[in-house]
Amino acid sequence: MRRTKILATLGPATDKEGVLEKLFYAGVDAVRLNFSHGVAQDHIDRANQVRALSKKTGRRVGILADLQGPKIRIARFSEDKVWLDEGQDFALDMNLDVNVGDNREVGITYEALAKEVVNGSRLLLDDGRVVLDVVDVVNGRINCTVIVGGNLSNNKGINLLGGGLSAAALTVKDKEDIITIGKIKADFVAVSFPRCAEDLNEARRLLADVDCYASIVAKVERAEAMVPEVMDEIILASDVIMVARGDLGVEIGDANLPSAQKFLIKRSRELDRAVITATQMMESMIENPIPTRAEVFDVANAVLDGTDAIMLSAETAAGRYPVQTVEAMVRVCIQTDKQRAARRSKHRVDARFNRKDEAIAMAAMYMANHSDVQGLVALTESGATPLWMSRIRSGLPIFAFSSHEETLGQVTLYRGVIPIYFELKDQDHAQLNREIVELLKKFNYAEKGDTFIITKGDLTGQKGGTNALKVVTVGEGLIPE
Repeated sequence: MRRTKILATLGPATDKEGVLEKLFYAGVDAVRLNFSHGVAQDHIDRANQVRALSKKTGRRVGILADLQGPKIRIARFSEDKVWLDEGQDFALDMNLDVNVGDNREVGITYEALAKEVVNGSRLLLDDGRVVLDVVDVVNGRINCTVIVGGNLSNNKGINLLGGGLSAAALTVKDKEDIITIGKIKADFVAVSFPRCAEDLNEARRLLADVDCYASIVAKVERAEAMVPEVMDEIILASDVIMVARGDLGVEIGDANLPSAQKFLIKRSRELDRAVITATQMMESMIENPIPTRAEVFDVANAVLDGTDAIMLSAETAAGRYPVQTVEAMVRVCIQTDKQRAARRSKHRVDARFNRKDEAIAMAAMYMANHSDVQGLVALTESGATPLWMSRIRSGLPIFAFSSHEETLGQVTLYRGVIPIYFELKDQDHAQLNREIVELLKKFNYAEKGDTFIITKGDLTGQKGGTNALKVVTVGEGLIPE
């Protein structure tokens, strides 16, 4: 059974008739609505289609709304693009008309840039394809020398090597989009370019104002977010971390990206947060029906690192082969999940637990990994118990039973966790165990002789109430065959 989750971005390619439903059957666990593109109604329509297909297929697929954030960009060229030669002069000028750029100068949309760079600062445009070194700044005009030349077209992004730009994480557009996200009732909201915990706390407050309590995803894209103290602050203020390898790679340098990915995944799991690995996972499949060997290794390495989910961007949003891309990713994940390294864990073996429900979750996973059981069932109000369970590597499925749609959506990105709607109707524990097994059998997750570990509370419906662990075997005692 595949444990690593797949997050697919929706777009024009998935709007084609029947494609989204095929993605459901191919194995997507959550979808991403990219608010950098499209209008509000596009996202509302796609979210409604996802909800409808979840009901039709019986698969609870999560919805992640990804805010655009403060993308710092150049303005436009009079002829849409120019060629820059290595060694030539080129300027970014905040005073220039935004539509008249040429191969000597171009306007910029971020006015503060002129105050935040100095002689010797290195600017990376278009994800590092064009590199400029700052010579001086005169009245809002940033005079540069081209270090790496090439084609440069309209509205390309600007990064400062090493980070340090002060643009706020939440823009006016983001705050307007949060109102739309409240209507959608997204399960996750991704905050772009957070610099500190307050950026994430602000997003959480704005979502609460529109009655949306989505899990907060922190996209690690700034070099300053990789400072250990800042990293921990950002991780603890979020529910999920996204290793956003595009802008992060530009700011810290591609050579530093692999170690950064591994450390972010490791640290996030240590702090009991879920992790998404993103950007160019299967980029070649935008145009080709099979992945490159390098892409296969990239996906497999992220799985072995311990990522909860891997994300597809343009591959599914605008690519020619969205369904084949998901299918290829599923195959790689299944095979990699079988490897021993993907199942071994020493997570918190020597730690003390601060809560009884946390101790129950850890005890259940330790028992499951050292005995003959076929899976675990967590009756959960908040989703905390399956989250803790999923921090321990295992080859066993974790079934999150809940009557709360918000909780079921939240666990869609947790490694190895399968959301199942379950309405608590009986306060008798023995009858409850029978109902759980009947539902597992209904979905073909259980058969005679299978053993499951069930964790639950006193059936009061209170969060944080998990205080019991029960082992049941199908066909033994009062448990039906």
